[in-house]
Amino acid sequence: MSAVTTRTVSADEEGMRLDRWFKTHFPDLSFGHLQKLLRTGQVRLDGGRAKAETRIEPGQVVRIPPLEKAMEPTPVEPGIRYAGEAPKAAAAAASAKPVSAKPGKGGPKDDAAFLKSITLYEDKDLMVLNKPYGIAVQGGSGMTRHIDGMLEALRDKEGVKPRLVHRLDKDTAGCLIVAKSRLAASTLAKTFRSRAARKIYWALVPGVPKVKQGRVSTWLAKGTDAHGDQKMKVAKHGDEGADHALTYYAVVDTAAQKLSWVSLKPVTGRTHQLRVHTAEIGHPIVGDPKYFDKENWQLPGGIQNRLHLLARRIVIPHPRDGRLLDVSAPLPPHMLQSWNLLGFDTGQYDPIENAPEK
Repeated sequence: MSAVTTRTVSADEEGMRLDRWFKTHFPDLSFGHLQKLLRTGQVRLDGGRAKAETRIEPGQVVRIPPLEKAMEPTPVEPGIRYAGEAPKAAAAAASAKPVSAKPGKGGPKDDAAFLKSITLYEDKDLMVLNKPYGIAVQGGSGMTRHIDGMLEALRDKEGVKPRLVHRLDKDTAGCLIVAKSRLAASTLAKTFRSRAARKIYWALVPGVPKVKQGRVSTWLAKGTDAHGDQKMKVAKHGDEGADHALTYYAVVDTAAQKLSWVSLKPVTGRTHQLRVHTAEIGHPIVGDPKYFDKENWQLPGGIQNRLHLLARRIVIPHPRDGRLLDVSAPLPPHMLQSWNLLGFDTGQYDPIENAPEK
């Protein structure tokens, strides 16, 4: 398309977001380019400026600028994924079906096969697992099956067992990095301590935050709930055991003002940080048994009462050569069911991309 054209919104497109309308009519146009066209006023709705999230109505006229140049692919540096792209090694994983497999009854063969089935990326230094919902990363009270224990099945010829370098809560699904050598473990541990690892999480929360993109900065300390189980609490600077916690968030999409798909970028890595921070702004994560505190809130039909939190993406310097490794995990089955029910499109632009790194 080399000239300015216009199209009229049809009756069956009523209520559709403008960015989804463009994706339907011009599937090769990237969201990044569409955002630029909207920002510069080249795309117009009934002659006026519009935003990506604007809901369109039948009869409205969309001004469409020349798009040929906007559809040209953006060059991607090898080993790095930019917005909308993925490294070859992880491209298949990023669009893979959600993990529904369960670990076997036990034994090295069962454990090795299960771990391989949930591997998103692997090389001689590390592997990135798509940890399923409901499986613990490490053992605890009454915990007999967990990722750390299963890694025994992957000891190499020298007897070296792959090592965990960070953690995810039992009911959080998604990207979990495991080092395959002592050197890789040491290097990756330093990377996480220095906050050089970039992590993005997706969550479903009730309501819509008034501030669509913002930050939550608090002090967190360990406490207990009514049952004596550990529960993090918002504390004051200087309180015993209090650590600073910082999270950036952005609303990606909403469903009838009743539910929001929120993207989260934790700068710090405190226990239950994202779960506490979303609750702190009045929008706790759906299915969270510990921090969900909305009174008289009814779970919508078709949505399971499970924690809707996914470690969606991790970007980290490779321990061997420093190139950025970028891996994404698909939605777990219960979240995919919710996303489909609510009409959320996992392919749309995630505004958390623009959040600061510090």
